[in-house]
Amino acid sequence: MGILQTVREKVRGLFPAAQAPGTTEVGYRPTPEDQVKYLYRQLWVDPDLRQAILDIREMDRADGRVRRIHARVARDAIKGGLVFTQPQGNDKLKTEWNEFRRRLQLDRVEKLKSHARGLVMEGNLPLQIVVGEGMKVMDIVRMPSETILPKVSTNGRFTDVRQAYAQFDILTGAETAQFALWQMIHVRFDPDNFDDMGSLGRPFLDASRETWKKLRMTEQDLVIRRRMRAPLRMAHVLEGASPDDLNTYRAQVEKDQAEGVTTDYYLNKKGGITAVQGDAALGEIGDVVHLLDTFFAGSPLPKGLMGYIDGMARDILEDLKRDYYEEVDLLQDTLSWGYEQAFRLQLLINGINPDDEEFTVSFAERRTETPNQTVDRSLKLKALGLPQGMIWEELGKNADDVEKRRNWEAKNYDPYPDPGGIKTPRVSITPGNAQKGESATSIGNGG
Repeated sequence: MGILQTVREKVRGLFPAAQAPGTTEVGYRPTPEDQVKYLYRQLWVDPDLRQAILDIREMDRADGRVRRIHARVARDAIKGGLVFTQPQGNDKLKTEWNEFRRRLQLDRVEKLKSHARGLVMEGNLPLQIVVGEGMKVMDIVRMPSETILPKVSTNGRFTDVRQAYAQFDILTGAETAQFALWQMIHVRFDPDNFDDMGSLGRPFLDASRETWKKLRMTEQDLVIRRRMRAPLRMAHVLEGASPDDLNTYRAQVEKDQAEGVTTDYYLNKKGGITAVQGDAALGEIGDVVHLLDTFFAGSPLPKGLMGYIDGMARDILEDLKRDYYEEVDLLQDTLSWGYEQAFRLQLLINGINPDDEEFTVSFAERRTETPNQTVDRSLKLKALGLPQGMIWEELGKNADDVEKRRNWEAKNYDPYPDPGGIKTPRVSITPGNAQKGESATSIGNGG
């Protein structure tokens, strides 16, 4: 029995919703327009998604603001890396995760950021599961999303889970590879219909492409206008001068100007020099400001966090930041689901039913907060009576690892061997007593 057949037998229940036959479901999941689109997809890739991805990539290369948006969102999403949490410690499961993370290089910030950035830019993250001879998941490879298509019928379900996805060659239109459902973890961001297996995700800036083109065009027109109409011009009038006299005067003036700045002119005929002022309305850029506001209104990142803070109140910026952090949390949940599915696949291959185990794979820092805000939130949760293990999980730490480290240090580095030699620290929180209205935390020795 080959590797693919062996894995197929072991992961038969990994995606029950996608392959459960004999249910009472009737009707069609896709819209009528999508049903027609799925017929055309049998011949070539989705042209709309491909064009959107190409436009987003061009925007990312040409505009530093777009590049900064993608980089900032991806950086905030993977902040702290992946963390494996369990309500109850299971050393075997923890060992499996540590080996899995090292093999797949999920402890590398570069790989996590590449995946997060791809999901933000393309709206889809096709991750190919690579299984080696030792029946271990050896790698999880990001594939170009514009070449991957789900093979679904007009009812929005996979026609065959053994050939759920296909990769197309853009140049020839031929299929270069086929993937079983377990071989391809397709992470979709904001699909039109989640239950429709053929509904693909959309890039973050998909709906802002047209606004960005108008913004770039207006900014280029602004530069051309300033270059052509801003310089000061001089009108030289020589009354009664013949064409030869005028040409001689012009040649002499242009010669003097070429050698340096000329401030004096000498005329032997009646005339004068009049200054022609440049465009006095160059400072009116309301159209540029409007397009800039429109572009950032469709962006996950608030304009104020990109340096455009003119006239923006701090309270408004704080509200926009909270909304942005919610977007980052959603992106983290979407991305970490793919890694958790890959780990569940590894457990199934090893003969462990993941449904019998309680664990979560998530990113360490759920919110982009200052250290002071994080500590304040944790102390307040502790005051509400939450278990200590949940507090550590809120801090992005594995509670089991923290407890083991605490016990080990107590045995080896405890400066107070006498149990009565140290008392519980005294923690006090003063709301609004720190910078930007944050709570001030004071920790003192117990006594």
